[in-house]
Amino acid sequence: MSARTIFFLRHGQTDFNVRGIVQGSGVDSSLNDTGRRQAEQFFTVYGHVAFDKVYTSMLRRTHESVRRFLELGLPHESHAGLNEISWGVREGTRITLEEDAEYRHVLGQWAAGNTAARLEGGESPDEVAARQRPFIELLKSRSDEQTVLVCMHGRALRVMLCQLLGYPLSCMDGFEHSNLCLYKLEFTGSMFTIRNFLDVSHLQVAG
Repeated sequence: MSARTIFFLRHGQTDFNVRGIVQGSGVDSSLNDTGRRQAEQFFTVYGHVAFDKVYTSMLRRTHESVRRFLELGLPHESHAGLNEISWGVREGTRITLEEDAEYRHVLGQWAAGNTAARLEGGESPDEVAARQRPFIELLKSRSDEQTVLVCMHGRALRVMLCQLLGYPLSCMDGFEHSNLCLYKLEFTGSMFTIRNFLDVSHLQVAG
């Protein structure tokens, strides 16, 4: 069996991204004009790819990021396991490393290996990983889907890549992300390998 190709895409830009406001799984925002242009640029470069399936989270910003592919009539499934991490009571508020000591502390805990830590009312990376596992098993089992597009969220994508590539969750910040960035992986049936890392070359074309 030939290697399968899985495109992991982070959603396009929202106004919350610009303002430094965390969205998490509880804020169902839409793309802004820049995000819609990013989605169009991605489609311009990859619209010819014969994807067997498109997977998204339950949140509208992922659906809008792959809207042009869905309009082609490609098979599509939404999975809650692909939703962004919950930031709890802080969702919808501005959180930055420079301004927020609690946020800085939690990120430090994660990097130190305490991936059970969380913000008040939110999820830990361990909990995100647990809800992703059924999707991962589903993805692995569908060997007839040779080329797949998965659109999800920044922190959740970091957790996902750690799981697929065999890294501890404490390493997740090594997987940088930006709006509408691409990580392209190959799956042989037994292991995943990265082919494109933080690829944003498609954003250089006219959208």
